[in-house]
Amino acid sequence: MSWRYLPNTLTLLRIALVAPTVWSLHAQRFRTALALIVLAALTDGLDGFLARRFQWGSRVGSILDPAADKLMLASVFVALGWLGHLPVWLAALVVARDAVIVAGALAYHLLVEDVRMDPTGAGKTTTAVQLALVGVVVAQLAGLPLPAWIVEGLVWLAGAVTVWSGADYVYRWTRLALAARPGR
Repeated sequence: MSWRYLPNTLTLLRIALVAPTVWSLHAQRFRTALALIVLAALTDGLDGFLARRFQWGSRVGSILDPAADKLMLASVFVALGWLGHLPVWLAALVVARDAVIVAGALAYHLLVEDVRMDPTGAGKTTTAVQLALVGVVVAQLAGLPLPAWIVEGLVWLAGAVTVWSGADYVYRWTRLALAARPGR
């Protein structure tokens, strides 16, 4: 295997970590879940660094990387919501935003032109806040003493940035679609 494929391999590893992470949460093995979430976050950072630093980016990677992030975060949000550790409304909001983004990308691809999966500032901010919230909640469940106000603040911040970035993606893609198809 060429080193060039290492970023995509790390992304595939992140996808493979989703099921054991969710299982660990359901089994109340919160330290294991936390270790898997930290591993996923580290591989996410490393694959992005390698792709940029060595120009090892690929079309497949540009699709798989955000898909891996969405799959991990949405799965963990649903698990934590189901278990009562996060508000169900927030888990539903995270899943709905991701569904809107995926549906929008598919519609754009089918109706307008090929999709470039370039993350936006709003999208990156949302991923960071959602990951911080998940990390804090699971760290707290794993026994790390954290003040409750941190979780509460992150819940509301995650809700706000999730709505903001979802609206931002809809706005941007609608504008691009209208510009690409004048007169329609």
